Amino acid sequence: MIVDVTVPLLPESVPDGVLLQWTKRPGDTVIRSEVLSELETDKIVMEIPAPAGGVLLEILEPAGTTVVAGRAIARIDTTAVAEAPGSVQAPEPVQARANNQPPAVSATTAAPPTVAPMSAAGPAARKAMAESGVDPTTIEGSGPGGRITKEDVMSMANAGPSPAPAPTAPISTVPVSPAPVSLAPVSQDPASTAPATAQAKSAPAVAQARGERRVPMTRLRQRIAERLVDAQHTAAILSTFNEVDMGAVMALRKRLRDDFEKTHGVRLGFMSFFAKAAVQALQRFPVVNAYMDGTDMLYHDYCDIGVAVASPRGLVVPVLRNVEAMSFAEIESKIAEFGQRARSGTLTLDELTGGTFTISNGGVFGSMLSTPILNPPQSAILGMHKTQERPVVENGEIIIRPIMYLALSYDHRIIDGQEAVRFLVTIKECIEDPGRMLLGT
Repeated sequence: MIVDVTVPLLPESVPDGVLLQWTKRPGDTVIRSEVLSELETDKIVMEIPAPAGGVLLEILEPAGTTVVAGRAIARIDTTAVAEAPGSVQAPEPVQARANNQPPAVSATTAAPPTVAPMSAAGPAARKAMAESGVDPTTIEGSGPGGRITKEDVMSMANAGPSPAPAPTAPISTVPVSPAPVSLAPVSQDPASTAPATAQAKSAPAVAQARGERRVPMTRLRQRIAERLVDAQHTAAILSTFNEVDMGAVMALRKRLRDDFEKTHGVRLGFMSFFAKAAVQALQRFPVVNAYMDGTDMLYHDYCDIGVAVASPRGLVVPVLRNVEAMSFAEIESKIAEFGQRARSGTLTLDELTGGTFTISNGGVFGSMLSTPILNPPQSAILGMHKTQERPVVENGEIIIRPIMYLALSYDHRIIDGQEAVRFLVTIKECIEDPGRMLLGT
């Protein structure tokens, strides 16, 4: 029986997606629910599982193709059995048939590779290998059945290159296509016809070829670019700044973090303090928690706070729902989960949509001061920065205190300057005196 592999149902706001690399080739055995490829949309990356077990008969749409929901992209023969390695005659590529040309013969199909096949790595791991230049033969997969994960690749890349062993036999061609590098042509020096000794005197250093690469932007990166430009063009963005003394929060965290972790099983960070401080400020100044909808202003009686998280594919903003009802432990646990799932690319569309306010922490990367851009349709975003010891005047004396600069970017069309300033002062007061968040003052 022939079963089609189709593009899964997409959310209403996602019209289509781009197929990433296939994990199997025609003739390979597949298991039901095994991931065959991934679909990259402008918001999330979705896995495409096998609808049935059998043998992958044909790939209808190659990697890089834009497809819509329900489209057949491959076929599986549920009654076939895969032949021995090296004996499978895969159907000619779809592109070659479409052009009425015979399939190209390559060294990679003449014989099985001498190393573990790339099918042992998922599409995300393959992409990470291409970007980092990590040799797949040096990676020991930690996934099910020895499958190479993206985390395995990143760990190997962070560990640095390991010396390659001297080959004892001719190296066979491995079916891995590295990212193309276009080398700029090196101009011929007229002096190259001169004797070698004269050349050495006139050219003390050997010029190196300069390379260039053209890499298509991912759908997520394209969407981020569109939204940022749209925010700049459609909102009257203004930023206000303040500084906050982190001493009280740092002392509280140092005193209670061990007990907090033992009790709740999660580390106590700084983001939960700022999230709770933002809730208090949003409730005091509800216009900062509002949207502009045409000629109306849409107020929200809840605080859904987006937390900007860096991922291998770009910046994503998962949303904490009803932060006003969450405890510090619940906030820290959810943020830790978001961070891990952002790195593995498993955040859902629902977790990335909505939000009434956003917090971005550039301080984790060393940023001292910045003006964050709004996350439409939200009207404001809080930027946190690096905490650094600075001399300040307190009670007429100069002392050293841990200071962080805060920035609030807001849409001046609906938020007045005095409301924005007082909003940021409220956050400052809550952080400098954490008891205010407990008492609601």
